[in-house]
Amino acid sequence: MSRLSQKGQIINCINNYQEALAELERISNRTKVTEQQDALKIVEEILEDVKSNGDQALAKYTQKYDGFNPEPLEISPEIVNQAWQNTPQSLKDALISAKKRIQDFHEHQIPKNIRFKGPHGEVLERKWKAVQKAGIYIPGGRAAYPSTVLMNAIPALVAGVKEIIMVSPAGGNGEINTTVLAAAYLVGVNRIFRIGGAQAIAAMAYGTQSMPQVDVITGPGNLYVTLAKKHVYGEVGIDSLAGPSEVLIIADKSANVKHLAADLLAQAEHDPLAATILLTTESDIEGIVNKEIMEQLKDHPRKEICLEALRKWGVLVVCKDLNDCINLSNYFAPEHLELIINNPYHLIDKVTNAGAIFIGPWSPEAVGDYIAGPNHTLPTSGSARYSGALGVETFMKNTSIIDFNQNAFNATKESIIELANSEGLFSHAKSIQIRETNISPNE
Repeated sequence: MSRLSQKGQIINCINNYQEALAELERISNRTKVTEQQDALKIVEEILEDVKSNGDQALAKYTQKYDGFNPEPLEISPEIVNQAWQNTPQSLKDALISAKKRIQDFHEHQIPKNIRFKGPHGEVLERKWKAVQKAGIYIPGGRAAYPSTVLMNAIPALVAGVKEIIMVSPAGGNGEINTTVLAAAYLVGVNRIFRIGGAQAIAAMAYGTQSMPQVDVITGPGNLYVTLAKKHVYGEVGIDSLAGPSEVLIIADKSANVKHLAADLLAQAEHDPLAATILLTTESDIEGIVNKEIMEQLKDHPRKEICLEALRKWGVLVVCKDLNDCINLSNYFAPEHLELIINNPYHLIDKVTNAGAIFIGPWSPEAVGDYIAGPNHTLPTSGSARYSGALGVETFMKNTSIIDFNQNAFNATKESIIELANSEGLFSHAKSIQIRETNISPNE
């Protein structure tokens, strides 16, 4: 299929369900067209170097990729405090408001410990505890993301993590965006290092002379960061393997075209790989949407990024009904799903795969990105089929506690022996038989 036809349209239009499935598959696999093999080789070399040489390797790669000598690696508390003091009051108020709403929502996520007595008086428990140290990766590059500081640090704090280590790539001048530092100050991040890329993931996973090893790493990044997280998983926990961001909008005749165009652009401006998908029942909307997108792109500061994303990874599908829209959406499993339709709650139970659902005309994705409360770190590239948002449990682990009394042991011993023997595990069965009540403890 030719991309973005001769009509000069920005976002391609499809009217056939099967073609739409194929196009959504192409978009879902968009990261696989990159040179992952070459990138993986570089990542593995960086990880091994940092593991072996610590701070020396961090300095080398920061100089190579970010263009400055990171001495010292760590941002001083005085600089972080000054960033907060220098933040305009209106922005401080916005950060404080976002922090409160995000924290309030995540406090409802704290998992409950379980303790109960079984039928024979045995005690069974599951207890939750926070990890000791968490590492959060905050992207730099094309944009600064203070909201990502809030969304990653707050669940860790609510979970009860004692130490939060933050890494973020600095600019060529060696400085991290001041609003990012202000957000870190607000939520009480313990230590901040001005490093990024695969080398930052390695430092958190293995520890260096300056950086402590953490237990869990969260936060999105580019291909190199994602591959590094994948490689160190097992040494440490990770949240997910985040790919480029995506939005899928389902709209009917009630939707305002200006809203649709704005929401598509809000996604496209993230990254040239951002996916923007509009599923609609309205057959005459294509030209109107494209025209409105062009209108809103006039004097847009990120116009070229938007155009590249829309042209390569944007699609408008005209569906015969809303059920087809839902089926296509479930197939794609979007990170963000907007339902801008009449009576959205009649359809919401049919949504099986989505990272976050935004209901109605007053819930654009930007509401969730910044201030609604639920976490904006969401599954991408179809992983909403089996995973969900970053949350408090990401920074916690649970432990089972089993306290059998003799009555419970005697009531279950035969079943345990049968099961152990069925697996050919002699000593498992013997460990039960040796405790049978007709055998004395010293026999």
